[in-house]
Amino acid sequence: MEVSSWTELTWMLKNHNSTAGTPCMTGPCNGTLSPQPSTPQFSLGVSVLLALLMVLLAMVTILGNVLVILAFILDRNLRHRSNYFFLNLAISDFAVGVFCMPLYIPYALTGTWHLGKGLCKLWLLMDYLLCSASVFNIVLISYDRFVSVTKAVSYRAQQGMMSNPVVKMVAIWVFAFLLYSPAVLLWEYISGCSVVGEGQCYAEFFNNWYFLLCASTLEFFVPLISVTYFNVSIFHNIQRRQRRGSIQYSESPGSSSVSWRFCFLLRRGPSLSETEDSASSSMRMKKESLVPESSSPSRANSVTPENDFSVCARARSKLHHDKKIAKSLAVIVCVFAICWAPYTLLMIIRGACQGKCVHPILYQITFWLLWINSSLNPFLYPLCHDKFRMAFMKILCPKKFAILRSGSC
Repeated sequence: MEVSSWTELTWMLKNHNSTAGTPCMTGPCNGTLSPQPSTPQFSLGVSVLLALLMVLLAMVTILGNVLVILAFILDRNLRHRSNYFFLNLAISDFAVGVFCMPLYIPYALTGTWHLGKGLCKLWLLMDYLLCSASVFNIVLISYDRFVSVTKAVSYRAQQGMMSNPVVKMVAIWVFAFLLYSPAVLLWEYISGCSVVGEGQCYAEFFNNWYFLLCASTLEFFVPLISVTYFNVSIFHNIQRRQRRGSIQYSESPGSSSVSWRFCFLLRRGPSLSETEDSASSSMRMKKESLVPESSSPSRANSVTPENDFSVCARARSKLHHDKKIAKSLAVIVCVFAICWAPYTLLMIIRGACQGKCVHPILYQITFWLLWINSSLNPFLYPLCHDKFRMAFMKILCPKKFAILRSGSC
């Protein structure tokens, strides 16, 4: 009883001093506790169903990204410069499934945080860091695909440089840390008090509209605009090459108009006159091949039908590859926008109305959409590439992979 009385007296003195003008350093802000961000209460049956769905989502996120990481480790063919960005994305999404989701499930179902303030800070730090890193990795992957299509020569020239992707990968994590982590760790110390109530776990800036708007611009709006720009540029590049009726293949600058004539014949069935022209040109080339080399000084630069077909085959393969890249980036833009736009817009609205105009269940739905993006990434990105698919088959279905490999040989 004496200890209890002494505790009550101490609390009253602190409360009196704070109201008299003495600021508290890290205690609660009197009369300014923000509304709880998400405390929906569910019946037992609904709670069990939601728990199963949340655990299933976490397992899919973990297993899908583990598969990407294992494929990268076991298959040396995947150790391409651009594939390191997929690895970076898989690591961030894997950590979301291992750490962020399991800790949040009890809090989402009960509305009370039981793990203490220290672990709450760590969870907030990791959640903001990993989600931001996932977004920035998507932008980096999109940029890499954009450069590979629009600037193929410079892209291939840098294939052997490992320092470049490593620097970009590290920069992603540094930028993701600087975006939210200082605010998560230092906000209550700078403001002098905490707005988070007992048994709650959310960021101190949860209702600060100005900070949320600035952070959301860097975390969502700028990445979305960037990825959209990369995608549109790739589509325009492909359409421009198709309209010209020829493919601008950077490695064959010496190809003459004869090469493009053969490209036309490959793209559409040749007419009778075109077949006769191509046959007569081939006969002329054969006759010229009987002339001694001394009489044809430009022999090394002459164009043969075999070279024409080789150039066209490579060019058509390049165009087909670029079309697949454009389609995969279109999927990236749509899924990223669907998963991130509701939460981002809701958080800005919530900050403007101080949490009084957003229903907790609506907040929960948009919040889990962010993590669904981490679950979908292993299927959206690596599965768009044949090498990743073959690596997955090698891990999951080794017998089928061996049959396909023996058949190809």
